[in-house]
Formats: sequence, C-alpha cells, structure tokens
Amino acid sequence: MPHKFNADRRDKIPKQKQQVTNWSEYNEGLRRRGDLTVWISDNALALCSAPPRTTPGGQGLYSNLAIELCLTLGMVFKQPLRQTEGLMRSIAKLLGVDITVPHFTTMSRRGNGLSLSAKAASKNANPLHLVVDSTGLKIFGEGEWLEKMHKTKCRRRSWRKLHPGLDPVSGQIVCSKLTTNDIGDPTALSALLEQIDAPVDLFLADGAYDGEPTIDLLTERFGSAIKVTIPPQKNAVLTPGAAQNPNIRDSHIADIAARGRMAWQKSSSYNQRSRVKTMIRRWKTVIGPKLKARSFENQKTEAKIGARILNRMTELGRPNFERSA
Repeated sequence: MPHKFNADRRDKIPKQKQQVTNWSEYNEGLRRRGDLTVWISDNALALCSAPPRTTPGGQGLYSNLAIELCLTLGMVFKQPLRQTEGLMRSIAKLLGVDITVPHFTTMSRRGNGLSLSAKAASKNANPLHLVVDSTGLKIFGEGEWLEKMHKTKCRRRSWRKLHPGLDPVSGQIVCSKLTTNDIGDPTALSALLEQIDAPVDLFLADGAYDGEPTIDLLTERFGSAIKVTIPPQKNAVLTPGAAQNPNIRDSHIADIAARGRMAWQKSSSYNQRSRVKTMIRRWKTVIGPKLKARSFENQKTEAKIGARILNRMTELGRPNFERSA
C-alpha cells in the first residue's frame, strides 16, 4: 500500500481521522448480530425434517438446512458441536417447537461435503467490482509450537488457505475457496470465477496474480472490456509488440514508468484493494483465525458458512465513514 513508500518519514505524516456518520443504524445492526431471530426463522425450523425419500434406503431424519442451521449457530456464538446441540435444544424448547435436534456426531458427519441452501438472487443489476486476496487459517495439528520448543518436525502443515472475493461496493463476499497451503493464488482464481453469475467490470488483486494467464482468464470469462488492475513486478518489461498493440499489463508498466507507482495506484483504483484486507481482518475477529473442523471436506463447509455469516452481518448494517481531519 502507498504508506510503505513513506516509511522513513511516516511519523511526520498526520494520521487521518474519520467518524461514523450513521452510528445509530450501525449500532443497531451490531446488536442484531446476537438476535436469534436473525439466524433462525420459522420457515427454517419447519424445514428441519428431511423430505420423504424417493429412492431405496432408510428415511433421513434431518434436512441439509437443519445441519446448516446448527453449524451456523455454532460459528456465530463460537460453540463446539456438543454445546451447539444443547443450544438448539434450548431454542426448540423456548419456542415450543417439536423438532428433533441433530446429535453432534451427526452434525460432524453431515458437514462433510454439505450442500448449502441456495443464496437469494442479487437485486443489484450493476456489474460487480471484484477484489481477491488470500489468507491462512490455522487448523488442528501439532503446529509450530512443537517444532520450535521440541525441535520436532511437524507431520503436516497446520493451516489452510482461504481465497475470498469481495465486492467493495456492497461489501459482500461473492465467492470464496478453501484450499491446501500449496495452491497458488492464480491457480485458485478459476474456481472463484465459476461462482460468479454476474458481469464484472473491475478486477483488483495484488502482484501474486501478475501474469498473462490471469488476464487471459478474466477476458475470456468477462470480455475484453473488463478493467484489470494488478501491479506488475518491479523488474517487469514490455512485451515485444507493446509499441503497436499494448496489452493491459503493458499499459500498467508504461503508466508506472511515466508517473510513478503511487500515482498509478490512485488513478487505477488499486487502493480499493484494502477493502479485502479489512474483510479478512473482520473474518479473523468475528469468525476466528482458525478452523474447528478436522477433515478437509468439513473445513470447506465451515469456510462457506463463515462467508455467509459475514454477508448476513453486513446486511444488518455497515458504517459510513467521513473524514474529519
């Protein structure tokens, strides 16, 4: 980000001050995050029983929606599966609803490859602005502590890689992918774009996505009119045909050489990439910095539910900032 170019005189640059202009609405949205009626609806409780089976085999007891509801409540209120089962029992008792609460072992087993309920269609007809990044989430394992204190080699790396895609205009996570730690950011991009069913006219990412394969993938998926903003490497050079037919990357290289990197960041809207960094910080504060599930498939389900939780909290209220100094 721009401030790193001013690191030697950062202490002499006054810090910007901003204030929230819609504090009453945002404050109410924060309160509603703990409201059970936000996370549980009458329709959801009525659909907890599994639909009649039409194929040979035993009749299921719980629908996918019931499992998703239990796992969601467990993540919102930071409860293990056993305590989540007790929480659901008390909710059913207080509401006077005659439903059978899934056992915690059933939640764990059914969470493996769980198909989540369909998302509501977006009412915004405007093209999306897509900002992507990646971050690490800790998982259960021996971890760095054993390696550091006892000089023991870990049998496996103790983190997964989350690739979120954010629309900075709406603040919604429009796509996400959980992978192992050896999957690079450009490799996971294809799976992220498959989750988007709306046009995209602006794509922002850091230098890890720099390269022609990323630009070719975006233009093939969204057309040549998409604006791709990826900072080229410091030693990047123009392509041989840049003088006659410059591509997107050549334009960025020439602009940085002529005006400087900071001016390029401001003119290309690259500074909006900080929004996805803020979202990642929210994830690790609200959802948590690690995954509770132990199997990879259950961890994928947990990451999908985490994205839906943050989106629901965003719908309840977002702060509007105005610079005051």
